[in-house]
Amino acid sequence: MIATAGGLAPVLAAVRPKAAARPLSLDLSALDAVDTVGALLLLRLVDRLEADGIPVAMTGARPEHATLIDAVHRADRSCEPSKPTDPHPILAMVERTGRAAVQVGRDLRDLLNFLGMMVTALVGTLLRPRRLRLTAVVHHMEQTGLNALPIVGLLSFLIGVVLAYQGADQLRQFGAELFVVNLLGISILREIGILMTSIIIAGRSGSAFTAQIGTMNVNLEIDALRTLGLDPMELLVLPRALALMITLPLLAFYADVVGLLGGAVMCYFVLDISFGQFVQQLHGAITLSTLMVGLSKAPVFAFVIALVGCYEGLRVSGSAESVGRLTTRSVVVGIFLVIVLDALFSILFSYLGV
Repeated sequence: MIATAGGLAPVLAAVRPKAAARPLSLDLSALDAVDTVGALLLLRLVDRLEADGIPVAMTGARPEHATLIDAVHRADRSCEPSKPTDPHPILAMVERTGRAAVQVGRDLRDLLNFLGMMVTALVGTLLRPRRLRLTAVVHHMEQTGLNALPIVGLLSFLIGVVLAYQGADQLRQFGAELFVVNLLGISILREIGILMTSIIIAGRSGSAFTAQIGTMNVNLEIDALRTLGLDPMELLVLPRALALMITLPLLAFYADVVGLLGGAVMCYFVLDISFGQFVQQLHGAITLSTLMVGLSKAPVFAFVIALVGCYEGLRVSGSAESVGRLTTRSVVVGIFLVIVLDALFSILFSYLGV
């Protein structure tokens, strides 16, 4: 029947019963031989008629023919694509959570691997100081430190004003407005100054690191450096990390001073606390360790911000969309890690009684 299938197909397609929706009986008693192609043609005819609402029954087939037709029918039904079913909402949520957890684990593994490469390059540079590119370090110190003074100073001043105003509003209920100075000194020097500075630098310099290195990656400049025998870790990553580790403590100290100045201005206008009284009360409220607790976090935060920014930059693929996406990711991950590390530092300092 394979040889005649081409002629039988249009004949069977032209079969149109005169009475619609009337049950039909397909008599196969005169069928001498049938193969899989013939059985498939018969099944296609039956499916078309039943789709038009006409019941069809095949009768009179020999046992061997009926067995073959039934086998072809089962095989044909098993080849039909199954309709996709929507998963249960809870199962879908569990699946998404699992996928996200696996991806976070992979990202953490890759970040730790990059940390090891970065530390290895840093140790190698310390053993061979002549390989350190001082010009690049100074350039990035200007970009990450000097150029960041206006925005860091403005935000720190405003934060000092807000803390002083809110603290005075609460302490006025107890007649303890003078202790606003204690609140400002301890909160800004220990936590707020370095934390806000690190968040600003993560959004400003961390994103710049990712965008700069990512653009070089898109333009194949990173591959060109490797072809020339230059290590991107020494040429691109270490100067940025060292520059940020030097400038962030200085920026944090600057933010502390400006934040206290903003608080002093607010205390002068709202609480009638003179600058002399402010300084005297501040001197009794804080010690050198209060300042050093905040500044001791700065190099660690700077290293983490540079680590994340450069890591995401080197992950950029060959598209501008990838640069934007990973730059955003760099800021989010950098700020997240800074806050997590700050919480761990707080627990550590509390445990040590500092």
